[in-house]
Amino acid sequence: MGWFLGLGIAGLVLLVLSLVFDGVLEGVLDGLGGGLDGFLSLPVVAGFVSALGFTGAIVLGSTGTGAGVATGAGVAAGGVVGWVVWRFSRMLLHGDGTAPAPRGEDLTGTSGTVVTPIPADGYGEVLLYLAGQPVKYAAKAATPLTRGTDVWVESVLSPASVAVRPIER
Repeated sequence: MGWFLGLGIAGLVLLVLSLVFDGVLEGVLDGLGGGLDGFLSLPVVAGFVSALGFTGAIVLGSTGTGAGVATGAGVAAGGVVGWVVWRFSRMLLHGDGTAPAPRGEDLTGTSGTVVTPIPADGYGEVLLYLAGQPVKYAAKAATPLTRGTDVWVESVLSPASVAVRPIER
C-alpha cells in the first residue's frame, strides 16, 4: 500500500509543480507526445499518477485483493482522470471553436459616434465597437456631420473606412 500512496502523493506534487511553474516544465514531455496534442502534458500525467496511486491504495486496503487487481483499478481510474483533465484543458485553451473572428463587414448596421468632424466632400472619423472593442474608422457621409453626432453604419467601404448616416431621433 505504501507504493500506491507514494504514487498518489508524487502525482499531487507533480501537479503543484506544473501549476507553480506554469509551462516551464511543460516542454519536458513534448518530444514523447508524438502528435498527441497535450495528452502527455504535466497536468494530465499528474492526474493519471495520482488517481492510479490513490485508487490502488483504496482498492488494496478495502478489498484485500492483490496488488495486480489494485494496479488494474488504479490504471483504469488514472486513464479516466487523465482523459478528463486533457479534455478540460483543451476546452479551456481552445474553447469550442465555433465563434468566428469578427470582420469589418460585421459593422454594417451598427451605431457609433463621430470623433473627428466629417466634411461633405471628405473623410472624418467615427468610433465604432467591433466585438466589444472600440475601434476608430475613417468615415464618409452624404452630409457634413459634427463631432459627437450619433451615426449608423450604412456600408463598409474598405477595411479601414465606412459610410455612415446620422441617427434621427
